[in-house]
Amino acid sequence: MAELDPQEAGQDLERKIEETRQRFKNELLQDSSDKYDSRDVERLQTDDALVEGYLTWRLYVVDDALKMIDESLQWRKEFGVNDLNESVIPRWMFETGAVYLHGYDKEGNKLFWFKVKLHVKDAKTTMDKKKYVAFWLERYAKKEPGMPLTVVFDMADSGLSNIDMDFVKYVINCFKVYYPKFLSKMIIVDMPWIMNAAWKIVKSWLGPEAISKLKFASRSEVQTFIGPEYLPPHMGGTDPFKYSYPPLPDDEFQTPICDNGPIVSEDDAESKEGELESRETLEASFNSEIVTKTKKVNFLDDSFKSEDGDKVDTNARTRGARKPLTTFKGPLLDVSPAEELSFGSGETEKKCLIILSNVTKNQVAYKVRTTAPEKYRVKPSSSSCEPGASVEIVVSLHGSFQASLQDRFLVMAAEMDNAGSQDLAQFWKEVPKAKIMEHRLRCNVLESVKASVNPRRDSFVEPGAGGQQELSTALMRVMACNSRLEQKLNTCVWVQKVLVGLVFILMLLNLLCLYLLGTAGPPS
Repeated sequence: MAELDPQEAGQDLERKIEETRQRFKNELLQDSSDKYDSRDVERLQTDDALVEGYLTWRLYVVDDALKMIDESLQWRKEFGVNDLNESVIPRWMFETGAVYLHGYDKEGNKLFWFKVKLHVKDAKTTMDKKKYVAFWLERYAKKEPGMPLTVVFDMADSGLSNIDMDFVKYVINCFKVYYPKFLSKMIIVDMPWIMNAAWKIVKSWLGPEAISKLKFASRSEVQTFIGPEYLPPHMGGTDPFKYSYPPLPDDEFQTPICDNGPIVSEDDAESKEGELESRETLEASFNSEIVTKTKKVNFLDDSFKSEDGDKVDTNARTRGARKPLTTFKGPLLDVSPAEELSFGSGETEKKCLIILSNVTKNQVAYKVRTTAPEKYRVKPSSSSCEPGASVEIVVSLHGSFQASLQDRFLVMAAEMDNAGSQDLAQFWKEVPKAKIMEHRLRCNVLESVKASVNPRRDSFVEPGAGGQQELSTALMRVMACNSRLEQKLNTCVWVQKVLVGLVFILMLLNLLCLYLLGTAGPPS
């Protein structure tokens, strides 16, 4: 069987994206321009990742993707999703704590909690509750674009009066239709036996493409998916978090974010002191708009302190770094990669590039922060970029550290009005938060690929050439093909069962006829 060429796969995906956009414009948009929010239409025409999400979720079938896009965009306009904010939602909903974002699962996915016992079916508040869920999903989608969620239904102390099947179906549709590729898994924790029938119905709503994402777990089993540090005590966890409002939980990307961490030097004490101070700086930042406290950062090479030094050492510094293949188009900077930095366990897989391109007519200041400053070196972690220029930032794992799915990076950028006379440190202290662009990146941990399995695939994993990401793209498409084959196989199995049942019924009828003939006896 011919091997799948990653380059051809990428070109095929580009064609599918363009075909989807063109057909959307010709078939759905032409005669019904008022059906959608113009902001959603514009985003669909410019954001490749969004269109790819719909295509991936619908197994690259353009007709199915267009149906999903149509339904999703109509829902967004009906619910006014682009304009949802705290003032639109009744305050009492925030105060109940029935729905909120907090913590991460073991795969690094954000946890979206539903406290089922706090939900009571009420037709008068149904629309507000649906908008409340949409508010949280849209808020997270903007803060963490491309990063999936793990939904946790906490069923502790709940009963039949807390089950609203219409509302549950709406939540499922949010992930099945309105936010493609958004669901990592849905964990049902501590479900009472009396609700088994109701959840069998829920399971049927998920459909074959999402059925594997539904996980039922007891209090002891839930730690298979979520570590105790993010589980409440009643689930056997150690998380001291208590929901309260205001402010909103996770209002400011509250995974600990620190600037480029101290490099381990010969003086371990000095390094630990720098790390401690950076964490103190983080805690102070949660109570202010901009971090104003200075932090010690020990660099191995003084050349990284100046822009000229970066230019001199660019080639040596970026050699062997994994080059990004995707791009997020921002208002100030285009950021590559768009969603994740991929690290592996091998020595040649411990360095990645972040490429920032200035799309404005002014100089733009930037800085990169990370949730794990002890693991990563980010060079340069803070500088500025000229209009129309690009800068390459090297992110490398330090020493024997390994990347984790829970590690995150934050790229911050702001336009500089008087670039020549502004000190960067002072600029970041004074710039208003509303003028800062933020883009978040997650970490992807690659599994080592053994060359001995298939020597012909060596070209897919060349160090620094993005080979592993190309291989991942190819594997994704193969998995999609497997999924389609699995659906067809399931259909064949179902038909086979029906045929076996019919044969069994015919045998029974035959036996019944023989019995009746035998009891009637010979004609007189």
